[in-house]
Amino acid sequence: MEYILFIHNNVDSTISDSDWDQFFAEARNSELFQGGSEIGGRILLGEKQIPDITQSIGGFMRFHSESVEALKEFLERHPVLISGGSLELCELVKS
Repeated sequence: MEYILFIHNNVDSTISDSDWDQFFAEARNSELFQGGSEIGGRILLGEKQIPDITQSIGGFMRFHSESVEALKEFLERHPVLISGGSLELCELVKS
């Protein structure tokens, strides 16, 4: 199953570069991690105004796992979660 993880900008404490480096090293070695990125500036297309998600979402990561429980267990080590912030894991449905 494919998943996307939205990383919220709501941590209680600063995350060090070494914490991020360690987590990304573990992610790359886990065989679960499929890539991701910080989210930059937004360009709104269309007529309707909507809330700017870049105010609350700072990045995303993609994962592949046959077990959502195993993935959730791995994500317990995510620096944002450890720092009191929120992660939002969504299944990517094939259509």
